[in-house]
Amino acid sequence: MAKKRPQTKAKRPQLDDAEVPVVGAREPCPCGSGRRYKACHGRTAAQATTALVQGPFEGLPGECDWVALRELVPAATVGLTLRDGLPEGVPSVTLATVLPMAWPALRRDDGSVLLGLQNDTASGDISRDLADTLARALTADPGTPVQGRRAPADGPRLQDLLAPEGAFEPEVHSGFEFWVPDPENATPDVSASLERANAAAIPTVRLQGVDAAYWCETPDKNHLRWVMPHDEERLLDALARLHAAGRSSLGEGTRLVGSFRAHGLTVPVWDLPSEITAQDIEKPAAEFAERLAEALATDAPLTHDERRARGGLTNRQVTLS
Repeated sequence: MAKKRPQTKAKRPQLDDAEVPVVGAREPCPCGSGRRYKACHGRTAAQATTALVQGPFEGLPGECDWVALRELVPAATVGLTLRDGLPEGVPSVTLATVLPMAWPALRRDDGSVLLGLQNDTASGDISRDLADTLARALTADPGTPVQGRRAPADGPRLQDLLAPEGAFEPEVHSGFEFWVPDPENATPDVSASLERANAAAIPTVRLQGVDAAYWCETPDKNHLRWVMPHDEERLLDALARLHAAGRSSLGEGTRLVGSFRAHGLTVPVWDLPSEITAQDIEKPAAEFAERLAEALATDAPLTHDERRARGGLTNRQVTLS
């Protein structure tokens, strides 16, 4: 039988956690513990970068629309305002749902910046990853894309870089021609990417009368998907009250079919007949918003029928993030 190797006590760390620099995973930890970095302070650093942030857009103007553009809308853009103003040589910064070739960001020839929202991110905090991409795009050479990477755990978030006030008004597009100033002269790779993206885009319209509600057209039926800022439990209670009372629809032939969670918010979904357009649903959506406000203001315990309705809604709920 092999002899057991005598255990040695690790050296006492000589540095505070905040003072420990990042080194290779297999290198000795700079804190002086005698262990490898990955088994010592590297473990904490890895957890910090992979921990999922449930509400990455919380605190930003238009949080609900940020979620919609991340998860629901194929083609849209919105201008961003930086907290410290635009750097010299950067005439504008624009958030886009998707960029050609799935680039995380693009510094155009004129110096303007496009930031892609729907890309995969390397850490659990979308806000921090996007902020890192944006910061690098602001200093990239004009005419070059910016590649993705895992943002430093102590790096800034969008909430640190973007102005906290002002409107967030997405412009929804029917296609992705906004990618290039002159689509006729785009490179073959970009033209092919543009063609594929346009073919896959689902027609989508943002309603004007209510916030963060998006109508979309599919082959069999249309849908309304509405990102709401309310506390999830309170919202589900309110929807259950309306559903049990037969007041949860948006008119004849429409039906509240459930909801999903996305980035800390709840998104109710309605099925609509294929003949109902976005314009047709504007008034019913505004009227539903009034009914919902009344239901949200009610604190009475749910009745038997309301609890049953709530159970049906939660059973059909899906989490996207």
